[in-house]
Amino acid sequence: MPNTRLKLLGNYLRPHWQTVGFGILSLFLVNGIGVYIPLLIQRAIDDLQITFTLSKLEGYALQILVWASAMLLIRMVSRILIFGIGRQVEFDLKQTIFAHLLTLEPSYFNTITIGDLINRATSDVDSIRRLLGFGMLSLANILFAYGLTLPLMVSIHWQLTLAAISVYPVMMGMVQLFSDRLRHEQQAVQQTLSDLSELVQEDISGIGLIKIYAQEDNERQAFQTLNQELMSANLDMALTRNLLFPLLGGLASLSFLVLLWLGGSEIANGTISIGNFVALLLYVERLVFPTALLGFTITTYQRAEVSIDRVEGILQVQPHIQDTPSSIPLPSGDVQGELTARHLTYTYPGASTPALNNINFTIRPGEKVAIVGPIGSGKSTLANAIPRLLDIDPGQLFLDQTDITQITLGDLRQAIAYVPQESLLFSATVQDNIRYGNPVTELNTVTQLAKQAHIHDEILNFPKQYDTLVGERGITLSGGQRQRTALARAFLVDSPILLLDDALSSVDNHTASKILQQLSSGHQRKTIIFISHQLSAAATADRILVMHHGEIVQSGSHARLSQEPGLYQSLWRQQQLNQDLG
Repeated sequence: MPNTRLKLLGNYLRPHWQTVGFGILSLFLVNGIGVYIPLLIQRAIDDLQITFTLSKLEGYALQILVWASAMLLIRMVSRILIFGIGRQVEFDLKQTIFAHLLTLEPSYFNTITIGDLINRATSDVDSIRRLLGFGMLSLANILFAYGLTLPLMVSIHWQLTLAAISVYPVMMGMVQLFSDRLRHEQQAVQQTLSDLSELVQEDISGIGLIKIYAQEDNERQAFQTLNQELMSANLDMALTRNLLFPLLGGLASLSFLVLLWLGGSEIANGTISIGNFVALLLYVERLVFPTALLGFTITTYQRAEVSIDRVEGILQVQPHIQDTPSSIPLPSGDVQGELTARHLTYTYPGASTPALNNINFTIRPGEKVAIVGPIGSGKSTLANAIPRLLDIDPGQLFLDQTDITQITLGDLRQAIAYVPQESLLFSATVQDNIRYGNPVTELNTVTQLAKQAHIHDEILNFPKQYDTLVGERGITLSGGQRQRTALARAFLVDSPILLLDDALSSVDNHTASKILQQLSSGHQRKTIIFISHQLSAAATADRILVMHHGEIVQSGSHARLSQEPGLYQSLWRQQQLNQDLG
């Protein structure tokens, strides 16, 4: 698994390899200068002990100043480059995650919470960014510091060098000891943060329901509980870090004390010059900060390790419904609008009973067909199967005699204007919601579409008419207004097939009948399939399909079915009775 994560990190960095190369080269130069300056100081001390002149001292001081200034500038460049890489990877990952989510079928989003998705695309991506910015900077700095400094220390006095770094294996063992604990604690933090994000998202979306049922105190308590869990998880991780990092820093500083203790006798014995001893002290000091920083680098890696798994958990999900090399293009202009089902059967994953069971029908081009039946009879499942929002098996549904599983998804869905039960509107203007399928549509066209959907007059009463913001998910509009706005949006696409899944349930019977009547008139009639519980609207259809327990149990016109004993007659009489009582 660690090798897999490192490979993934390499994949994230691959598009930016040139910047990575320049950043690493800059760090190498910084560390090269960093090991040269102590040598310059050593030479100055030993030289000035022999012959001291002010001009010689000023010359050495000027050289040190020049090299230190150059190191400062190059260090700035390296930090800009490497931290910039982290930001670039963050941008790439967010784009990749969002683009990938758009390829997944709606059923995937029933298996994962929105809050968790948002947290993965933000907090987890940020953890990866920190690793590829700060983490890579620190790791490269540690490798160069040790790789360039230790050989010079050994060349000066190998015994003192070994004594100074003798504590470092203990540090490595301590890091290994704490690494698993840090990873588990980071997992707990990320999961609790996702749960908290989900609660906030749900409560904001359902604020009206919370107030209606006076559940503010319960929701406040639920938030407090999750917030407490998050604080506890963060405190646990902070405790581990606050134990590890001071211990690492203390052990690193201990090497400095060992060198001071043993170095005095070596100077007295003449086995090392004062200049070389000062250089050794400076080199050990150079290693103290990278070694202490190793703890932060390990923590950053542990955090990113968890985040990589969570991000890849999204990216590794492959869409079940996608185009194949053999998919057939079907331009919208060539679609006649005939739909055929042949023994259509579909069972939801994990279910034992089919939601659709051996369904057969043919809907002719330009025909208006209503689908009715009790709740749970499979109507919406059928509606989702037609535009292939469900992963149905081949050889069951056909558009103009072509298997829909063989048609490219873009062409199939362009041929079908689908208005689902939930009339989702975006947090934008009424005009922008209607012209969502073609954002450059002129206002005159938008107005005509609104008139067809019988929403135009109501829009004129809005504060800013077509420029009125509808709020998140269209919350400022009534249910009927949202449905008719969504219907106008579907009209804009002008597809050969119009599929309405109870999309007029919040519209009164008279208006719904007028809309459906208007749709079925004209020279270029669309194939209209509408699911409805309003049987008075269904009565205007050319044909009615009656569903029950996932099967089509009756088919025919309203005139025939209302007189024929069966489910439709029972539903019709019950609705008539309800109207009379009302």
